[in-house]
Amino acid sequence: DSEGGLYVCMNTFLGFGREHIERHYRKTGQCVYLHLKRRLTEKVPGASGGALPKRRNANLFLDLETNGDFSSDDFEYEDEAKLVIFPDHYEISLPNIEELPALVTIACDALLSAKSPYRKQEPDSWEEELQASKHAKTLVQLDNGVRIPPSGWKCSKCDLRENLWLNLTDGSVLCGKWFFDGSGGNGHAMEHYKETGYPLAVKLGTITPDGADVYSFDEEEPVLDPHIAKHLAHFGIDMLQMQVTENGLRDNDIKPRVSEWEVIQEAGVKLKPMYGPGYTGMKNLGNSCYLNAVMQAIFSIPEFQRAYVGNLPRIFDYSPLDPTQDFNTQMAKLGHGLLSGQNSKPPMKSELIEQVMKEEHKPQHNGISPRMFKALISKGHPEFSSNRQQDAHEFFLHLINLVERNPVGSENPSDVFRFLVEERTQCCQSRKVRYTERVDYVMQLPVAMEAATNKDELIAYELKRREAEAARRPPPELVRAKIPFSACLQAFSEPNNVEDFWSSALQAKSAGVKTSRFASFPEYLVVQIKKFTFGLDWIPKKLDVSIDMPDFLDISHLRARGLQPEEEELPDIAPPIIIPDDPKVGEIRLLYFRRSFLVALDIDESSVMQLAEMGFPLEACRKAVYYTGNLGAEVAFNWIIAHMEEPDFAEPLVLPAFGEAALSGAAAFGAVGLDNQPPEEIVAIIISMGFQRNLAIQALKATNNNLERALEWIFSHPELEEESEPSLDTMGIENNANILPETGSEGPRIKDGSGRYELFGFISHMGTSTMSGHYVCHLKKEGRWVLFNDLRVCASERPPKDLGYIYFYHRIPS
Repeated sequence: DSEGGLYVCMNTFLGFGREHIERHYRKTGQCVYLHLKRRLTEKVPGASGGALPKRRNANLFLDLETNGDFSSDDFEYEDEAKLVIFPDHYEISLPNIEELPALVTIACDALLSAKSPYRKQEPDSWEEELQASKHAKTLVQLDNGVRIPPSGWKCSKCDLRENLWLNLTDGSVLCGKWFFDGSGGNGHAMEHYKETGYPLAVKLGTITPDGADVYSFDEEEPVLDPHIAKHLAHFGIDMLQMQVTENGLRDNDIKPRVSEWEVIQEAGVKLKPMYGPGYTGMKNLGNSCYLNAVMQAIFSIPEFQRAYVGNLPRIFDYSPLDPTQDFNTQMAKLGHGLLSGQNSKPPMKSELIEQVMKEEHKPQHNGISPRMFKALISKGHPEFSSNRQQDAHEFFLHLINLVERNPVGSENPSDVFRFLVEERTQCCQSRKVRYTERVDYVMQLPVAMEAATNKDELIAYELKRREAEAARRPPPELVRAKIPFSACLQAFSEPNNVEDFWSSALQAKSAGVKTSRFASFPEYLVVQIKKFTFGLDWIPKKLDVSIDMPDFLDISHLRARGLQPEEEELPDIAPPIIIPDDPKVGEIRLLYFRRSFLVALDIDESSVMQLAEMGFPLEACRKAVYYTGNLGAEVAFNWIIAHMEEPDFAEPLVLPAFGEAALSGAAAFGAVGLDNQPPEEIVAIIISMGFQRNLAIQALKATNNNLERALEWIFSHPELEEESEPSLDTMGIENNANILPETGSEGPRIKDGSGRYELFGFISHMGTSTMSGHYVCHLKKEGRWVLFNDLRVCASERPPKDLGYIYFYHRIPS
């Protein structure tokens, strides 16, 4: 706005724009704020060839959230800070040591010098400056006639083709060690150095006209080689011929797969940029394209738009004092940024004319930078909190899990994805069956490679590729397997063998098969093509296939039918637990009879030690972990707090004999006697549907452990849901990625309907692994396909629907 800048509350150290600062003052009564303004100076050519400043005011809050890269050579900036006292808006310019108390001055200085959350996310290593190697100037290169081809490299000591290093002394191509980004090898490059003492190596695939990644084994760090062009030319490598593509991948690195990158990104076609609401790009924060692609698809769904953007004023009004840590606030903020159109505006005609006259084109500063959203959504996650590439499918499930745990209003937008899967398991010998249900959010479709329609072409391509590799020639043009979608759907519906199946009818191991069907059809069907697998050497690889995904999909024939009249159910008897004769030291086992079989319960010693380190008596810690069923230190801590006043709190744990009822104390925590405990596998099924553990146990006990009757009992006693214990989620217990809880009091809501769908979006992956490469998203908007490639948003001319990884379908109204 006209004032601009960012207001930071000096009590909570939270930042607000001009439009929200008054609301925060009225809400909290905090009256002292630090007002930050940033004046940008855009360089324009001067008469003497220098740069003349062209000043403009900028809203610092928006600068941080949009894609303005004001650290580039095109801009300079200067900051202005003032202390503002509300409600009179009295301003005190800074620095001002005379008028301000020392405490306020110290706080202002600390705040002004602190790194923002955005700068904190930048890897510190990027700021380090590489030093020239001491070996570069005097490096001796052997005249052994070695010439390195532009592609088709392989470690000379193993079969690895990634993370390869060229030794600059003798031209050996060897693999490196395993790295955090999923690439790696067997360490043959290091072994070669130890044998020969040849110190420098360059990573193949990083060579460009601007340089290459060089490592010094002797100095044990990445280094600069000022003579790299000369050293590479010794082995026939011309640096000037090694070009970099738009996405940062080198030509020699992607040549075997160049068609995939070109087709998915629609390279070679001049695409028309799209602007306005719903056409806003997202900045890549360093391998964050998986997040960008998923969020573009998520916020194209009306239910998510209504839940977050439609409720934005209410979410902001009731956000906590620290909105940076509130999931719903950050979702609403991101959705508003994508859908408002404020960060997606076409360039002015005057700017276009100026660019044409100067024969230059500067990219527009459109799009948003989701740094704060990424920082929150990935907090505490070992993978998503890093700057490494991740699997878009795993991130989608992670996002749905967070949506489930943070309900907004009465409508849970993730309801549109949820469906029930009926799993039918049959004993091949007795022919008896068992039916179970679970909650899922993604239909995972296998790739039926055996059904490829171009097998002859694939065989011929593989022969040519091997010949080119042996002769060190460039590989032939890629031939991609063409797989009918119907074959993948058939592979999904076929029975799968169950390994180590224990038949309760035979009371022994037997052959078993499992078949999955839809017990309900979701409003929006998410289909993942299972392209990623492992080779015989356990190295992750991607199946490069073309599948004719339909625009209209009918899976009504996959509807579950339940137990049929001619079928007989397997007895509800769990397999026996085999107990070793010599239990491990420190392991305490509770043995008890439950429905004619033994169950073993171990005390988790790691949880015991966590509690003991807090200062509680060791025996009390053992009892806490024992009575809470090894659900973790946090749950056991709650038991300790509830029982620490009891006279036998620190007394040793006494185990019951066979057949005895569980010791007193478990009931006080909310657990039932172990001798009458319902089967844990049935309890887990009810919990997976979103109900709380205590309620699940109570319902099963009241219905003689019948799953179907227990669910009916829960729905007929809604008042008990509010009185039941906290769910496992609130206690910090992780859930299976595909079985997510529902937090509402009405239980899991299943939006069942017809099984007919229409395609409206898909996410594609380019590269050989989920840990590398690039993701883009295609969405159908206003009757035409649109490509979302990070900041680039364009009308799609040839949407590559056959090369997608995750597909989004919406139900066709009956």
